[in-house]
This record gives sequence, structure tokens and C-alpha cells, in this order.
Amino acid sequence: MRSLRRLTASVVGLALAGSSLAACGGDDKSDKGKGLEHGGKITVAALPLVDGAALYIAQNKKLFEAEGLKVTVKPVQQSIQALPALKNGQVDVIAGANYVSFLQANDQGALHLKILNEGATLTSNMMNVVVKANSPIKEPKDLEGKTVAVNIPNNIQSLTLDAILRAKNVDPTKVKYVQIAFPKMSQALDKGDVDAAHMVEPFLSDAQKKSGDRVVVDGGSEPVKDMPISGYVTTQEFASKSPKVAAAFQRAILKAQAIAAGDRKQVEQVLPGYAHIPAQVAPVITLPGYPTSNNETRLQRVVDLMTAAKLLKQKPDIKSLLFTPQS
Repeated sequence: MRSLRRLTASVVGLALAGSSLAACGGDDKSDKGKGLEHGGKITVAALPLVDGAALYIAQNKKLFEAEGLKVTVKPVQQSIQALPALKNGQVDVIAGANYVSFLQANDQGALHLKILNEGATLTSNMMNVVVKANSPIKEPKDLEGKTVAVNIPNNIQSLTLDAILRAKNVDPTKVKYVQIAFPKMSQALDKGDVDAAHMVEPFLSDAQKKSGDRVVVDGGSEPVKDMPISGYVTTQEFASKSPKVAAAFQRAILKAQAIAAGDRKQVEQVLPGYAHIPAQVAPVITLPGYPTSNNETRLQRVVDLMTAAKLLKQKPDIKSLLFTPQS
């Protein structure tokens, strides 16, 4: 996703319980930057999705600064686009990375994955399949034989939608997924290039408001409700060479996730700036869940679903993929 929203288009209890990390936040800011690798500088590739709100909250609240970090954000339209840059060290972290694509890259040996933070979980109506108001598609069954736009094929969108369709007695193998970036989905739908579009917020609400697009599938419904969809990912190489920077980034994002989870208005304030949506739209969009800790069991749901869909050659050890700060 992002997206989901995104490729997207997250790219996680553990010894990283949010309460214990939050307790570290009271230390004097001047001490936080001491001993950080390469001066605390870190480059983050980020998607314009609601998934990554914590990144911008952390910037606005100077949570990175409090940890001694100097964060540079590079916008991207699909998280998978930034994978080569992550692999060669041009970027250090990808925010809003859809788990499916990055777990696949890890499985194929194209990337040695480390998950720093969970980013977002599916909620009802935050990632829906929409059609034009006058479309003959009225229910999920009508999607058989039709084209559906997704940000990245064979990623979190198609994986979760296939599970929903099967639960509704729809054959997902009869649905043709077409790759279209989230910002261009509404236009593609208007032009008739696709029959339906699997949109994520904030593009979803924007399309409904401006074009009157109609929802035919709630992409956050059972059996994938509360499924992790994206996170903040890096490489094993970066985490091993810059463990203090990785830990500082993790602490800052967990604090920002807690703010996002507890105060919707904080998310609304940052969305117009990076997601480029009107300020009046921000209060009406459906937000994802913002996990305030990294949970191995929760992420295992993604692995299990991918394994069942034969998207992985072998099951990864989630615990080994999650970044745990050195004591």
C-alpha cells in the first residue's frame, strides 16, 4: 500500500514496549545526540499516505531533534521505487513501506530487511474499492472479469482484497489488477482505463468528494480487519552499522505513533502539508490504526496470509526481522 497506499505501496510484545521507550523521552536532549553514528543524519523516503503521519508529527514536535537526529525526507510515490536507493544506501529508511513487497524482497535475497517500526493497520473504509457512480458494478461479485487499479501488483492491496473476496464467495483469480500510482487512480477511473480502483486515504475521500465515486468493497473488513499494512523499514546493514541512530529513530517514531493514535487532530494538521490534500478534507478521511508498539504476533498475520497465497518461498522469522535496540 500507501500506498497503500500504497508501491504504496507497514514497511512492526517485544522488548520494545511503547511505555518503556516513552520513558526514555525525558532525558536531556543534549545527551540524546551524543555518540550517534554519522552525526545523527538519516534520510527517509516517504509516501504521501496517511500511513506515514507519524513521520511528520515527529518533525513538527521536534521529536527527532530531541533524539539528536537530523532527518531529511524524500517524497516517493511508491515505496518499492525507493528499494534500490535503500539497498545502496542513498536512503536509510522507507516510511509507509508495504510489508508484502519488502518481505518478498527479503525472501528473494534482494534486500536484508529490518523493520524499525510498525506504521499502520487496516481499519474499516480506509482502503476501499471504488467505482464511478454510474458503474454497472454493484457488488463484489461483479468485480469478476473486471480491471482493478492497485498501487503495486502482488502487494498488500491485492493480498488483502483477495482474502476479502474469497470470504464473499468471489473468485479473485478472475479479477485483473492493473498497476497505477495512488495519485493517478482517480483520473484513470474517470477516463475508463480501469473498471474500479483500490484507493487508500487520503485519495479515497478526495475521489468520493470530487467525483462521487461509489464504494463496492470495504478494504478493511473481515478477515483482514486490523491487519498490519505498512511500516518503517531499513536494512540489516544499516541497523548493524548505525544501531544508535536506528534506536533513536525508533524511539521518536513510537512517540509520534502514540500521538497519532491518541489525537486525531495532530494527524489532520500534518496531512495537508505532505499528502497535498485540502485542509477541509483532512477531518473527514478515515484513518488507519497507528500501532504504539512493535508486535511480532500482529505481523505474523501478514506472513501467514502471504504464505497461504504462495507469495513467499519460506516463512521468515519475524522476531529476527524486527529491530531491537542494543541494551
